[in-house]
Amino acid sequence: MNPAFSVVFLTTFSGAAQGLLIALVGVESAAALGVIAQPASAFYVTGAALAVLLGGLGLVASFFHLGHPERAWRAIAMWRTSWLSRECLCLPAFLGCAFLYGVAHWFGSPWSLALGWLGVLASAALFVCTAMIYACLRFLQEWATPLTLVNFVLLGCASGFTLATALSAWFAPALTIGLAVCACVLTLAGCASRSASLVRNARLRPKSTVQSATGIHNPKLVQVSRGFTAGAFNLREFFHGKSARTLRDIKWGFLAGAFVAPVLLVVAGAGLQPLGVSFGLLATACLVQYAGLVAERWFFFAEAKHPQNLYYARLG
Repeated sequence: MNPAFSVVFLTTFSGAAQGLLIALVGVESAAALGVIAQPASAFYVTGAALAVLLGGLGLVASFFHLGHPERAWRAIAMWRTSWLSRECLCLPAFLGCAFLYGVAHWFGSPWSLALGWLGVLASAALFVCTAMIYACLRFLQEWATPLTLVNFVLLGCASGFTLATALSAWFAPALTIGLAVCACVLTLAGCASRSASLVRNARLRPKSTVQSATGIHNPKLVQVSRGFTAGAFNLREFFHGKSARTLRDIKWGFLAGAFVAPVLLVVAGAGLQPLGVSFGLLATACLVQYAGLVAERWFFFAEAKHPQNLYYARLG
């Protein structure tokens, strides 16, 4: 497939926002149970504001994927059958919950935790809807796997907890080590699940062939032409046009940028936390991880082999 950067930014921004809100609610829940000390309200307010900002950026990015943005409201019309329509409903619901969560902490409302858990439920629903847009497409074997949902959840939570760790270094240093452990565990779990999907996808074999597409079952059948020489919609939308070496470089790049480097930076930042110099390293971990996740999401779309490419891309 040909990755659209609007969708790449939508899924990575919103995923980080969802993971961040889950981290904030997790901290507040632990504090309510007496497991940890309650951090200052600025930690929650700033975190919620950042979650709304990231989710809003994802929502804005999604409009660049529309041929007619003025008709965007129609995207919710098929919510009974379309995962895309359900995503269009869940994202504003998540943003609304995150906004109210921050407002509740700003005013010291006792309902903040309840609003936070509503946001967690909205976040979970949004993860499912976003992942199922791709996992339900059975003809794209690379996406049609439960690992698609697992990866969306783990990678979103990993980036969100890394953000929460950086925020804690500034607003609540006592939480930094605990959140750093969670961020590293989620990042390593995301690395394991994403690596599993890479191994699975490398072993896939196309269900369609030139013989099955044409109905001519001669084993010596050879395609010699696409039938045209100019560009076409099929080539622009369903084939990325990058070489195998480029894809390989991007794959190793996102494995290093999204997983290895952030873990090293978070461990270093949390280790230096008592010296008061951890925020810079943890902020760098957030930026490096996000860049790696952009590359990962681009590769996620690019590695999906549309059956039509047997005809259109083979001689491209």
